[in-house]
Amino acid sequence: MAYEIEDIKLSQEIFYYLLEHHELLEDEEGALYKAYTQREEIQNLVKSQGEIAHSNIERYGNVIYLIPKEDNDFLGFSKAQLKAALCKSSGTDKDYYLSQFVILTLLVEFYDGQGSSSKAREYIRLGELQNCISSQLKEGAGRMDEDGQEQAGIAFSDMLQAYEALKSDDRSRARTTKEGFLHNILVFLEKQGLIEYVEQDEMVKTTKKLDNFMDWNLLNQNNYKRVLRILGGMKDE
Repeated sequence: MAYEIEDIKLSQEIFYYLLEHHELLEDEEGALYKAYTQREEIQNLVKSQGEIAHSNIERYGNVIYLIPKEDNDFLGFSKAQLKAALCKSSGTDKDYYLSQFVILTLLVEFYDGQGSSSKAREYIRLGELQNCISSQLKEGAGRMDEDGQEQAGIAFSDMLQAYEALKSDDRSRARTTKEGFLHNILVFLEKQGLIEYVEQDEMVKTTKKLDNFMDWNLLNQNNYKRVLRILGGMKDE
């Protein structure tokens, strides 16, 4: 299919905007949004550029998102980059997987995968989140199969060991403390536009961006049931 040069330029303008801002809102860039949503040839060109950049272009509600694919270390984060951002300087793989478990626990507490919207609550207190993390780790480490191996393929014991190795100090923001470790993860998620971290109230809220991702992309019944099995919320059927 042949494209007009003006269409190619317009698609490049939309894609560059997404590269710079990671999202395109109808209320802020109405002309670009309208071109993408109402002209199939423009949408195809933008999506094609996304494929070349190893990313997906998705529209949820009135927002168009640029979503790097899982192994896209250029537009997204590599494991090494995440470990450096989320864990202490001497962090090991145990610390890295613990940080991912904290994020997973946070998502499960906010989203239940039911109804027209998967969101189940408006906020969570830090103390409750810490209790959930500790409880889920201990419960997971205590579940063994007939061969004495941890179920669900998750090294709960290693993550629990890493978590308990962290000191507890309400006044500290160092990554070597439980409070500092959690604080640093929440600050990172807030910088990505996924949560609102109200530090003075010790409260976490989700953003519309995260709500959209969970409702439209990341969460469906199959994925949700798998997460619950990992966290011990339901038995295999």
